[in-house]
Amino acid sequence: MCTTAFWLVCVSLLFGTSLSCYQCFVDLQDTNRLCLGHILTEHNVRYVDGCFRKLDHIFNNNKAVIEAARVGEGYEKQLKEILNAEILPIVEEFDQKLNKDTVYEERLQTAADNFIAAASKLPRVSGCIPPCGYQSLGKEYNCVTCRYDSCRFPLDCPVEEINVGENSRSRMWCDVPFPLPNDIEVIWRFADQVKTQQVDQFKEVTAGVDRLYSIPSTSVQHEGTYQCEIYSGRRSIVRLYYHLTVTPQVAAGHTELQEIFDLSLLPGGRLLPAPGGPPHSPLLLGLFSSPLLLTACLTALLLLLFLSLGALCWSSIAETSHAEQADGDEDLGF
Repeated sequence: MCTTAFWLVCVSLLFGTSLSCYQCFVDLQDTNRLCLGHILTEHNVRYVDGCFRKLDHIFNNNKAVIEAARVGEGYEKQLKEILNAEILPIVEEFDQKLNKDTVYEERLQTAADNFIAAASKLPRVSGCIPPCGYQSLGKEYNCVTCRYDSCRFPLDCPVEEINVGENSRSRMWCDVPFPLPNDIEVIWRFADQVKTQQVDQFKEVTAGVDRLYSIPSTSVQHEGTYQCEIYSGRRSIVRLYYHLTVTPQVAAGHTELQEIFDLSLLPGGRLLPAPGGPPHSPLLLGLFSSPLLLTACLTALLLLLFLSLGALCWSSIAETSHAEQADGDEDLGF
């Protein structure tokens, strides 16, 4: 009866707290044998609860122990071997014997220090690389939960903007900064004339292992969003997005002319002098720099042109009249 009650106490004490490296790798039966002889020195009485508190303090709440156990996938077996190599000899030594709490403290702390030193030498992982993708090779062991933590990033990467001119080559490379498995499949999809990440708007274009998607001669009809999805087996690893914008050739030519014109102007809207030519006179510089003065000059030139045309018309009319009068005099015999 007492044994059963003691086991219930052990279970409630161990599983009443969060999991830890110790509980991940050491059997409950061995912990029972370890703590049964724990004596509280001050009162010289058996105090099993004090043994569990020591385990919790030395292993469960020890950040150094938790960090040392952050190993790569597949190395949790070595963690168990290392910890059991430290704890089980103490279990055999303390089994069916009484030992003071100070002895427990010293021996368990030494076991934890030895575990930290040995576990820290196991292979580490490169870690998770943001911002997206299921990175299975980035898993690391978490002895607070007794399992591996994967990188908790979304599958969808941010949309990347690509701007190209019409009739030029476009290339999109489906690449990620983290390692990929060997058995990958790449599927390219296209959403016409929109910028989106809605999966139902895409239509499949190609499927295979080629991570490069190339358009030899880009036209306006190629505008839209391209999605590259990488699979390993049946698992989707990552989805990349490229929004392609195409500048028409005519518009590109106008843009180049505008840039050339802008570069040919001095500050204030003045034109640059021709290479090797004389510099602009102050009067011309004043004309180009003052819109009001330029308008006045143009008005004066137009007025002068009209006056000149009027004088020519008047002179032509006068000559015609004089010729008609001379012809009339000849007809009268004068």
